[in-house]
Amino acid sequence: MDEIRAAVPAQRTGSGSAVGGGTGGSPGGASGGRIPVVPGFARRRGGAYRPGVDEGPKARGKALRERVPRSSHDTLVPGAGRPDAVRAVEESSRDRVPALAPIRVGRMAATPFAFLRGAAGLMAHDLAGTPVTRVAAQICGDAHAANFGLYGDARGRLVIDLNDFDETVVGPWEWDVKRLAASLVLAGRETGADEDVCRAAAYDAAGAYRRTMRLLAKMPVLDAWNAIADEELVSHADARDLLGTLERVSEKARRNTSARFAAKATESCEDGVRRFMDAPPVLRRVPDAEAAAVAAALGPYLGTLPPDRLPLLGRYAIHDVAFRVVGTGSVGTRSYVVLLLDHRGEPLVLQVKEARPSALVPYLPAAGFEAEAAEHEGRRVVLGQKRMQVVSDSLLGWTTVEGRPYQVRQFRNRKGSVDPAALAADQVDDYGRMTGALLARAHAHSADPRLIAAYCGKNDELDAAVAGFAVAYADRTEADHADLVAAVRSGRIAAELGV
Repeated sequence: MDEIRAAVPAQRTGSGSAVGGGTGGSPGGASGGRIPVVPGFARRRGGAYRPGVDEGPKARGKALRERVPRSSHDTLVPGAGRPDAVRAVEESSRDRVPALAPIRVGRMAATPFAFLRGAAGLMAHDLAGTPVTRVAAQICGDAHAANFGLYGDARGRLVIDLNDFDETVVGPWEWDVKRLAASLVLAGRETGADEDVCRAAAYDAAGAYRRTMRLLAKMPVLDAWNAIADEELVSHADARDLLGTLERVSEKARRNTSARFAAKATESCEDGVRRFMDAPPVLRRVPDAEAAAVAAALGPYLGTLPPDRLPLLGRYAIHDVAFRVVGTGSVGTRSYVVLLLDHRGEPLVLQVKEARPSALVPYLPAAGFEAEAAEHEGRRVVLGQKRMQVVSDSLLGWTTVEGRPYQVRQFRNRKGSVDPAALAADQVDDYGRMTGALLARAHAHSADPRLIAAYCGKNDELDAAVAGFAVAYADRTEADHADLVAAVRSGRIAAELGV
């Protein structure tokens, strides 16, 4: 069943050797032997196990340095046909709710960092011409610094991880690293940090990624798979200056629940039923037919959940549906909140969010990756999220509403986030190290950490190159942002500011 396959298909180098995916090794068990070769498992080696003997991934990773020098990752040469900022925003708004386009433009026009958050497709266009090793990984596709945060597991404990997967695809791990690094430079500039600090944040993020990948490569596979998803990450990443900030965010996250949202966003009617209240332009009740279509779509959604979740949801009744504007890059997508109540009247709120094709797909072939059409965009998002996170929302699934694909998840399940643009200047590099370590752990779920670690190496050659790229791309983004602001002021494009 596709839902349980976590391995990413291997990509191949020009010489034909596989990179990413399987671990290789000698056949070990022939078709007629006691232990056959079983598809989906690594091929066992002959003879007794000796630590360090399996040099295949390490040797291949080092060999990749000849084809793609680590110093080459500072390259930024925008390809031909690059759209200007306004055209890029307009193209990415196609098939969104037209009335919400000005809100999206207004949010992107706020700061250069906000522009980057909404311009994943434009950055993918620019990254398509940069060097890649062609090592396949399940990537976030939008791994900017604001897409990491806290959320609650099934028992209410807080974990730290990537938390946005709208653009997730199988692609080059370098794209995530470079998007994170560039976003840290922009966030640092917004905090008022000087250029040395901003560059250091990008450098430290790449360094933490590299060191964490090396650590994971040395660990037993199961330990590496379940590693660093909680507060232990702070000490591992040497991000102690963030402890106070993370504690404050954690306290806020613990209060960020369905019950708290429902208390503010719903009201009791005369018949005792609770319903959402209009709070334009962010929240609005929808017509009966639209509400019925969303509610009915939760039936097929149940079929995408593990069977043990069904008795839980079977104890909730669906009470109301509202439309809610979300995010920066997501503004204009169709997104609903659904109010469910148990027998005591305690709420559970689900988010039913439209899943559009990943903005990265058109640019993957130029990087040597297949751009296959997703069977269902909501399914793509959900499976990508589960492949990258150590712990995922236990109610994560997908459905279709009036022919459009959606993902379904809990709304406000103790979520909290650090605003990287609001950090103190001396915390930006700590945040960079923490997020770089998290990104490495997420990639290691689908790409062999031994392969990437061997390519990245022990010295800081890659770190320095990524930092150089990050500064150059931050400059490029500031110019794009200035163009968008000028277009708003001239009336070329409509914007609703401050929403």
